[in-house]
Amino acid sequence: MTRAVLSIGSNIGDSLAHLRSVTAELGSRLVVCSPVYRSAPWGGVEQQDFLNAVVVAEDDGFDAWDWLSFGQRLEEAADRVRVQRWGPRSLDVDVIVCEDVISDDPRLILPHPRAHERAFVLLPWLDVEPDATLRVGGDDVPVSELLARSSAEERAGVVRLDGSGDRLW
Repeated sequence: MTRAVLSIGSNIGDSLAHLRSVTAELGSRLVVCSPVYRSAPWGGVEQQDFLNAVVVAEDDGFDAWDWLSFGQRLEEAADRVRVQRWGPRSLDVDVIVCEDVISDDPRLILPHPRAHERAFVLLPWLDVEPDATLRVGGDDVPVSELLARSSAEERAGVVRLDGSGDRLW
């Protein structure tokens, strides 16, 4: 079975509906979904906050490239427009890890090259996999340790939403 960790985010339109479109499309492939977080934008582009979550999914017939294509199809269905790097988006689906796949292909770098720096990935991931590790610089590092290494400002910019209407599945 091929298992992937996907980070999903949105800050344009009905962001919650965009995130729910991912869990709906995953259907029975969805193993677990984190709570939704409100996150300060990352990358220095002025824009509104994002809603983010992490999903873990499994599919016997998928490899890392299939997960990438899956995410891109959903982004396209949500009318994602790629105008500005780290700019606003209706839906962003990033493959963080897929099994133990290591890839340096510019179209699919795995593990995700900046996941270890992003509290909006690390916090929700810990909610669903408290013992998760991420390969960074050739070492498998506990996600909890990576989160502890992030700045207080980075962590403070990521806040869990507690409303029952914020559930994705």
